[in-house]
Amino acid sequence: MEWRTRISVDPTICHGKACIAGTRIMVSVVLDNLAAGESPGDILRLYPTLHAEDVTAAVAYAAELARERVVLISAA
Repeated sequence: MEWRTRISVDPTICHGKACIAGTRIMVSVVLDNLAAGESPGDILRLYPTLHAEDVTAAVAYAAELARERVVLISAA
């Protein structure tokens, strides 16, 4: 999956947040839905302009960010 073909960043769209190309659906919205337990099929029904490859691209984009960034988590 080459996520770069399905994800776009444009400063004039959604304040420059990463979106599914050709839409105003932010990658974070797709990821939030997955994290909340929605299935890819559920997400496609909620956002009919998306394709299964878009959901996969959102996950691949998140994986790329996780390789490049560290979020500090405090010990409980």
